[in-house]
Amino acid sequence: MGFHMKPTTFVGHVKIKVQNLERSITFYEEVIGFKILERTSSSARLTTDGKTSILSLEQPEHVVPKQGRTSGLYHFAILLPERSDLANIVVHFREKGIRFAASDHLVSEALYLYDPDGNGIEIYTDRDPSKWNWIDHEVEMTTIPLDIENLLMCQVAGQSWSGMPEGTVMGHIHLHVSELAKTEEFYVKGLGFDVVNRFAGQALFMSDEKYHHHVAVNIWNGVGVPKPQENSVGLKAFTLIYANEEVRQEAIDALRRMGAMVTEEKNIFITHDPSGNTIELAV
Repeated sequence: MGFHMKPTTFVGHVKIKVQNLERSITFYEEVIGFKILERTSSSARLTTDGKTSILSLEQPEHVVPKQGRTSGLYHFAILLPERSDLANIVVHFREKGIRFAASDHLVSEALYLYDPDGNGIEIYTDRDPSKWNWIDHEVEMTTIPLDIENLLMCQVAGQSWSGMPEGTVMGHIHLHVSELAKTEEFYVKGLGFDVVNRFAGQALFMSDEKYHHHVAVNIWNGVGVPKPQENSVGLKAFTLIYANEEVRQEAIDALRRMGAMVTEEKNIFITHDPSGNTIELAV
């Protein structure tokens, strides 16, 4: 979990837009296992430890369904503390009849599903970083079927799924973008990440402090795709947590030198990547 605390730069929070807040709250509480930290008539901040929020839901006015062939959210990824937690939620999903996909990425083991609005969700655990294979500054990752039966063998006797464990964090975010060259420059030269894996000229995986990825981007929705409507289901924004004011200011200065706009609201600096994805820069 050291990849999701200072001094590493990491994704601390994700805000998504939904069509029906009540329906979404029910899903994220009963299926995924979050608790409500705060809520209003149009939004809810969700928590695993009762103190901090890693995911927020918002129902925009005149909301429209998720739009295809646009930039925006591919999935947000929830990182569980223990492999046994992943095994427990597999059993939980099976008991509730929830459909999900499951993959082994060498660096991690992951489940994939969608919320009621089609927002993509990954739930995963990392393998020990000592077992990650680095070749010429790139970490080896792939997608192969997850050995579910082997995973279930790590369940602790008498233990069952009782919601997201307290040590759960937002592990990473994966985005649809309209192109890769300017996007790489924005995240690397601007925000300060390193490219740690290039996938077939179609996707980039980027991180700080040699994590397998804090942010990934792909062009699988097509090159040159537009950003979605402001009131459509999907990504509202995600928050990057910097180690201190100095490091954040370095990123802000770098972004402005590149011509990217950075605005400030209540000591939160807001910027947009070249595809229109909104990013909040926090400390």
